Amino acid sequence: MLTIVAAGCRKADQARCFTIRNENGMTAEFCTTGGRLIRLEVPAADGSMKNVLWSCADAAACATDADYRNCIVGRYGNRIAKGRFDLDGFTWQLSQNEGENHLHGGMVGFGGREWTIQPLTGEALLMTYLSPDGEEGYPGNLEISVLCTLTDRNELVLQYSAVTDAPTILNPTLHAWFNLHGNGEGLTTSHLLRINADAYTPVDEELIPTGEIAPVAGTAFDFREGKPVTPEFDHNFALRGASGEPACELSEPATGILLKIYTDQPGLQLYTGRPDCGVVLETQHFPDSPNHADFPSTVLRPGETYTQTTIYHFEIK
Repeated sequence: MLTIVAAGCRKADQARCFTIRNENGMTAEFCTTGGRLIRLEVPAADGSMKNVLWSCADAAACATDADYRNCIVGRYGNRIAKGRFDLDGFTWQLSQNEGENHLHGGMVGFGGREWTIQPLTGEALLMTYLSPDGEEGYPGNLEISVLCTLTDRNELVLQYSAVTDAPTILNPTLHAWFNLHGNGEGLTTSHLLRINADAYTPVDEELIPTGEIAPVAGTAFDFREGKPVTPEFDHNFALRGASGEPACELSEPATGILLKIYTDQPGLQLYTGRPDCGVVLETQHFPDSPNHADFPSTVLRPGETYTQTTIYHFEIK
């Protein structure tokens, strides 16, 4: 039986922090600011528990975080060129928070908003947020929820659901920073990474996709057989799709921790530029999809329900 407790934070923060724990001692703690994970403790080979996230210390730190540490980002995770997109014959202008471009939902985005967290009996948390029409320039009132379940198979399962009352675009994701040494305990350049992708989306100097979907074969982007993580990537990989295989596998020989990520999303963003902090792995639709007809669509219309399931499975290798 899984247990849920409103604990793990300072007394002043207890109304905003909630913890789930499975029978193996694996623990996930969530904060209402940004609907974010602030702790994810998993077993290591030596019997210890490691917090494998580069984390905010508490709810107060979440409120001032500028690095999207383990929060839900959106409405649109990743970048939209010049913050503009066309939908049904109308051009929408979003907030521009990375030069001329729109990144991770804008000036505040989902990661800076206060979510509602509801503990569910015995096994899960439900996080919800209402994004009003016009927020960061997006059309339509959007209701989004994320059901977070910690299983006794040492899996953190995130199930997203959203509806809108007007046509809009949507691409939420968990901006997870993983360090399998433990938070602040080592460099991620010793991690080994495998990505189940035959192609990636090349970018320009502003990290906006060119529109090409290029093969990884013969390039530095070929992670199909697994190799060490190097600090040079901020790119989206086009996943193989319904293969039954994990989208990626990340492991650390020193701790024996292996992370397998399963998702129904078409893309995976890899960011490795800060090896002292973590490796960012985001399940997603492609960056700037609304401006590329050949990319999978991110349009959500009234009467439709957006869904996404991503599973973070941990084991000892």
